[in-house]
Amino acid sequence: MTLVWAGFAVFVLGVLAIDHGVFNRRYHVPSTREALALTAGTVVLAMLFAGFVYYSYDAHWEGLGLRVDVVGGTPNNGHTGAIKFLTGYIVELTLSMDNVFVIALIFRHLRVPAMYQHRVLFWGVLGAFVMRGAMIGGGAALVTRYHWVMYVFGGFLIVTGLRMLMTPKQAAVPEERWIVRLLTRYARVTPEYHKEHFVVVRDGKKWITPLAIALVLIETTDLLFAVDSIPAIFAVTTDPFLVFTSNVFAVLGLRSLYFALAGMIEKFRYLTISLAVILGVVGMKMLFGSAITRALGDYQNAATLLFVAVPLGVGVVASIVADRRSA
Repeated sequence: MTLVWAGFAVFVLGVLAIDHGVFNRRYHVPSTREALALTAGTVVLAMLFAGFVYYSYDAHWEGLGLRVDVVGGTPNNGHTGAIKFLTGYIVELTLSMDNVFVIALIFRHLRVPAMYQHRVLFWGVLGAFVMRGAMIGGGAALVTRYHWVMYVFGGFLIVTGLRMLMTPKQAAVPEERWIVRLLTRYARVTPEYHKEHFVVVRDGKKWITPLAIALVLIETTDLLFAVDSIPAIFAVTTDPFLVFTSNVFAVLGLRSLYFALAGMIEKFRYLTISLAVILGVVGMKMLFGSAITRALGDYQNAATLLFVAVPLGVGVVASIVADRRSA
């Protein structure tokens, strides 16, 4: 098992190194076509990794799939492992779209130069891996040891989905003001940007730049969104490897997804409804998992994938049609 985790870590670091050192070696504003191509690349990598999950779990490489998954009550084979990975990936990627909206607000409010936004997102992704890894480890241990935690997560997701339907989008990030006040009170902040630097030295003293404030806000919002998204994936699987890898692939695609959608995110007017429905479906699966398992049997994983993908597709198509009619 250790070799598989280490190999995945090397793979992710290699992808980030290629992205930062080859595709984004020069600071520039990615075009929509370039961002869509990179997003498609991360999706292809996720599909290829699903194939790896299928063969590795079928052969139980390094002990993969030998532990009993609380969701389903049986160990995962290649088929169930691949479907659960893809379902978790779609859930996390879908919930990340709402994160894109908040990131756009942060960059717009702080007036972050477009050519340096990728640098902020790059370091934000690295921080997200660490935070989500810790949360997934703790959450998996809780769910495995105390099954009633699943009901708490399920109720939380349903309430979150209802709040998304009833609460309109905010014009600013709720936690932005107190974080900015805290940073400006205890740190020296330059009033202007200094190219791509987070920290500069003036008169022998260190100052942070507004780019560093943007990074802190990005990390904080990702932490808040992880509180919603990580419980959601535990309705799909409690296998730590599947949970973490699906999260990582979703976060990997978040940067390119931002540059592809940031300029037109407001056109997806029904996306919030889709996200709320998905959270509700996942929450119901947590609350009534045993009954669903008895009713659907071996088809429950495929049904979960379908009930996650369909609301997302309907929301996107309905938004496009509505936007064209408005135009």
